[in-house]
Amino acid sequence: MRIARFAGDDDPRFGVIGDDNGVPTIAVLNGDPLYAGLNLSGQKIPLAEVRLLSPVIPRSKVVGVGRNYAKHAAELGNDVPTEPLIFLKPNTSVIGPGEPIFYPEQSNDVQFEGELAVVIGRICRDVSAEDAAKVIFGYTIGNDVTARDLQRNDVQFTRAKGFDTFCPLGPWIETDFDPGDVAVTTRLNDDIKQDGRTSDMVFSVPDIIAYVSSFMTLLPGDVILTGTPDGVGPMVVGDEVSVSVEGIGTLTNSVVSRND
Repeated sequence: MRIARFAGDDDPRFGVIGDDNGVPTIAVLNGDPLYAGLNLSGQKIPLAEVRLLSPVIPRSKVVGVGRNYAKHAAELGNDVPTEPLIFLKPNTSVIGPGEPIFYPEQSNDVQFEGELAVVIGRICRDVSAEDAAKVIFGYTIGNDVTARDLQRNDVQFTRAKGFDTFCPLGPWIETDFDPGDVAVTTRLNDDIKQDGRTSDMVFSVPDIIAYVSSFMTLLPGDVILTGTPDGVGPMVVGDEVSVSVEGIGTLTNSVVSRND
């Protein structure tokens, strides 16, 4: 099931993406499905008549996992971690599909990082890897945009990954999904830059959830970015970056100057 958050003529709403006699539609839900469940309103809207938003705005946090693909760690000259390398992105960095990524004046090297993202479905702590599936609401696509020069200068990741618009998510949440071995591909304009598979992760999704929940409580709507394959690189104003995850879809955003 694909659950989207969208804007029409009024406040943002949620809906289930489907098909009505060959026409892609959204079956509108009453309330946020993370809290109200899948409560259909009976209203259907053609998908072409709405604007998709980030499928979730984390009320608490976006958790990132660094260097979770060995080849990506190597391309930046880093060792593969012996346990998940965790950082946080603020929820103010989140944008949706089609929204612009603002290139900040503080950086001269802003890079894309296409990733599979996990959306947490309920409050949890100390979750075992065996029980991780029970706390997952679904999966979406993320772009962990990073000001690489600031990351090198600052050593820690907060400023480099925390700018407004540095966490595109979307285009929807897929609830029926197996993350074990799917393709993660990033295109910059028309060129494929990243082409990896989740089976190459150093730490699996269940392992990541078990590790993160061992020291922080996860809340409904929290998002975990599971790491990026090798092939990361710079993007400049005027570029378009598209991240695709097999079985979910494609998230596309353009890069614009913050001063425009």
